Amino acid sequence: MMSLLQNFDFLVYASYVILVIATMIVILLENRQPVKTMAWLMVLWFIPFIGIIFYFFFGRNTRKERMISERSLNQLTRRSMWEYVEQRDLHIPENKLPLVRLLSNRNYEMPFKDNDVEIFTSGYEFFPALLHTLSQAREHIHIESYIFDDDPLGRLIADALIAKARQGVEVRIIYDDVGCWSVKNAFFDRMRDAGIDVNNFLPVRFPAFTGKVNYRDHRKICVVDGKWGFIGGMNIARRYVQGTKRQGWRDTHLRVRGAGVYALQRTFLIDWYFVDRTLITDKKYYPPIDQKISNNCLMQVVTSGPVTPDPDIMQGYVRILLEAKRYVYMESPYFLPTEPVLFAMRAAALAGVDVRLIIPRHSDAKLVQWASQSYVREVLDGKVKVYLYEGAFNHSKILVSDDFISTVGSTNIDFRSFENNFEANAFFFDEAMALRLKHVFEEDERHSMLFTEEKAMQPNFWKRLGESIIRLLSPLL
Repeated sequence: MMSLLQNFDFLVYASYVILVIATMIVILLENRQPVKTMAWLMVLWFIPFIGIIFYFFFGRNTRKERMISERSLNQLTRRSMWEYVEQRDLHIPENKLPLVRLLSNRNYEMPFKDNDVEIFTSGYEFFPALLHTLSQAREHIHIESYIFDDDPLGRLIADALIAKARQGVEVRIIYDDVGCWSVKNAFFDRMRDAGIDVNNFLPVRFPAFTGKVNYRDHRKICVVDGKWGFIGGMNIARRYVQGTKRQGWRDTHLRVRGAGVYALQRTFLIDWYFVDRTLITDKKYYPPIDQKISNNCLMQVVTSGPVTPDPDIMQGYVRILLEAKRYVYMESPYFLPTEPVLFAMRAAALAGVDVRLIIPRHSDAKLVQWASQSYVREVLDGKVKVYLYEGAFNHSKILVSDDFISTVGSTNIDFRSFENNFEANAFFFDEAMALRLKHVFEEDERHSMLFTEEKAMQPNFWKRLGESIIRLLSPLL
């Protein structure tokens, strides 16, 4: 009997070793970034059994998978492409054409002129504007949000949507399954019962979708009647209106009127096809643009995710940094940059470009904050100026460069946003828009402290060792 047990234990151990070695070979053959490859190899080798489960849930690479067919993508894109072709007097500066082409890449994400943009820097500004816009809906409302909380604010938004659905307005909602894990099904069922189409993104149900738990829909988009669009960093959650602007959560969100709404609509409808397998291409979702809006404020909505051919938003950041002549100002709630972004920040600053970064002084994720410390010191060593935002948790994700290029969206400066999450950013090629976002940055800078503390720059051995160990896991955080 003892011999049989010993043989069984040996077979289990041998099978596990073979599985781990096979998985390590698969990771090596995927040719990921070396730091990410090393992180997963260490997890598999040094954390027995738990490591392989962790990889199964969070580590598999989906970059080469096709989650939406080329034919369906063409159908969903055709309407917005027609509107793009029909734009009159579209002028893209010659020196910015390579960046525009890079951002459009193979996803047909084109720039649109004639845009009127309103900037919100707190929930006290954004949510009343959102509710007012929802009240104007006559045809349809499309909402996509990482978090749609069952709290007083979430219920207020839900009530507004239910009221519109009862008036005959088409309402569609996409929420992220992991982002809304704490939200009970009854919250969304109440909206479904009122006639609202509600879908969750990549639901995690054992065992079918457990391998996709790491790939989340982090986008925050709203389109009303194809005339108004919202994009930025704010989820539908009370945390943005708790306390004051300097004590709650600080974030940046945009309301757009004009041709750029076509790009937001296209983004939502592609995601809707992904979650619902319904092709929505009717021209009513792309109504004529208000002729009173006539300017050359170019807006290009860029998406990225683990299944897109390239990490477009990350590539855009890198190119902006490397092509900057005077300055690049950035804000991010988390700072775990990929190697290309880290290199570009240091290279730009060392070349004399004024590169500034604002991150929160106090993070909502302590492990991530600890892991970011070594990256902060590395960019400081490369002449980047780093500021710590005081008071509120700064969840804002913006970039502005050289009084012309700017972007606002859902993308953090970290591995997760650049490689794992489904993200969406609005890129603008316009001086007036850049100056407005530059003012937002400078206002945040006035509430920040320059990171120059000697103790932080020269931590003791044990702190540096701990940070270095956690840094190895930063691609997984």
